[in-house]
This record gives sequence, structure tokens and C-alpha cells, in this order.
Amino acid sequence: MALETYLAEEIAQDCADGLLSRREALRRLALLGLSLPAAGTLLAACSDDDTPAVVGGASSAAASTAPPSGTGSSTGAGAAPTAETIRFPGTSGELIAAFAAPATPSAALLLIHENRGLTPHFFDLSGRFAGEGYAAMCVDLVSAEGGTANLDEGALQSALGGASPDRLIADLGSGIDELERRAPGKKIGAVGFCFGGGMVWNLLQAGETRLAAAIPFYGPAPDPADFTKSNAAVLGIYGELDARVNASRDRAEAALTAAGLTHELRTFAGADHAFFNDTGARYNAAAATEAYQLVLDWLSEHLS
Repeated sequence: MALETYLAEEIAQDCADGLLSRREALRRLALLGLSLPAAGTLLAACSDDDTPAVVGGASSAAASTAPPSGTGSSTGAGAAPTAETIRFPGTSGELIAAFAAPATPSAALLLIHENRGLTPHFFDLSGRFAGEGYAAMCVDLVSAEGGTANLDEGALQSALGGASPDRLIADLGSGIDELERRAPGKKIGAVGFCFGGGMVWNLLQAGETRLAAAIPFYGPAPDPADFTKSNAAVLGIYGELDARVNASRDRAEAALTAAGLTHELRTFAGADHAFFNDTGARYNAAAATEAYQLVLDWLSEHLS
């Protein structure tokens, strides 16, 4: 599945689930370049309600604000360090990122955000993983457009859809470069969510051999999928109710098997797309808690 198609389908699904009004969904699809007839067809399952969307108890504008003053963990152990905003040079220009690390990290993690950008949730996650012993970084993939904090969600999704895959892969590669500088000699893993999960699969497809572990949460696998240039141990996480992304699960598993990669694909019963995000409307606490422990176990095994 092309990521621009995924972005459009994600908007349509949010509309169908009542997380976006039809008017707002049409606006966002137009920003992605869809014609009115094409957008209307995609939104056939949406209601005509134009009530402003509320996601996870906060407006979409609030989701694009600066990082919170502190971070906490609903699933991790102990106090989590506070993630900070950092800037560093990348191949496509200066990059913005959230970063947190313990004094002596055991390994490094590249986190990849959803299609809502570098929201406070990903500052929180960076801190949570730092609390588990990892140097954790989440690169803002719309840094070239001024960063998440300067874009509304529609413009941000349009920017992601308009960015070339090569640029996105290069920006993530620059993030790995920076992790190598900040945590020299440590093994590196990648964890991505939704759009970011798709980017984890794309890093594997691109042959990013510096990844020792890769964990895509409900991310669409490339079509066709070929992971033969990778050497990462892959843990794929899915929600049982997420039929749209689950349609690519068999393709991902076949490609992982063909590449001879260590892998496990886990589907969480009763969980939907984005079930791990505790700021979102589809959050499933039980599944998120179990998935978090699974992730920690996988990282401990493959990044040690």
C-alpha cells in the first residue's frame, strides 16, 4: 500500500468512526490532491454531521501543540525522563526531534510518529523508553515544512503525503546517524505507529542494515514487500478490528519468511487501529499494556 493512499484511507476511516466531520475530511482529502468526486466516494461511509472533531478528549489543534512540561508512563516502571526538543542537520536540511536518554543507555531507539506528527504523545513515549534504559528519538517528518507545531493536521497530512519516500527514508536515516552520535556503539531499534509503522516496513525494504530490531505497530506493509536487504528482528503488532491494515499482514509475513528474518506477528483481540495511543479515541488499555511489555521483551532480547 502506497503511504499516500494510506493517508487518504486513514482520513476516511477517522470520518467513518466519527473522529472527523465530513467537511473536515473533505478539506484534508483535497489537500492531499483528491478531487471532490474521488473524495466523496472515499467518504461514502461518513455521516453528514459537521460537528467539530474531537480526538482522545482534545481537539486536533491541541494535538499539535508543544511538548508537555513533564512526561509520565501508564505502562512503564518508575519515573520517566522528560524528552526535550533537539535540532540537528539531516540530508534534507535541519531536523527537529524529541529526544530523551538515561545517563548510560543500554541501546538506542528510533521512534516514528503517526500521521498527526510529533505530538506530545511522542515526547511522552520518548521519555517512557528512556526510563526503560534507551536513548530514544522521534524525528519530526515535517521538519522541512516548519515542524508539527506550526501546521494544522490537514496541512501536516498533506505534507507527509507530498514528501517523497526517499526524503522520508533519508530523514529517518539522519535520525539514526544522530542516535549513533549520542549513543555510540549501541545497537539500534525502530518502533513506529500507524503511518510510522508503515515507515518501519519501508526502512526494512530500503535495506537500513543498522537496525537490529524493528517493531511496526499496525503499519501497512509495502506492496510488493521485499525485506531481503534487512537483518532486523521484526515484531509486527496488529489490532484485531483493524481490517484495513490487517489486509497487508499476510504479505508482510510472507516477505519476512522469504528474507529469513527472525520475526513474530501478534494480533491483539478486541483492539482497533491505534490502540496503543493513550491520547486517542481508540486506546485500549489492556492491549496497550500487554503490547508494551511485549515490546520491552523483544528489545531486551534483540538489542542486548
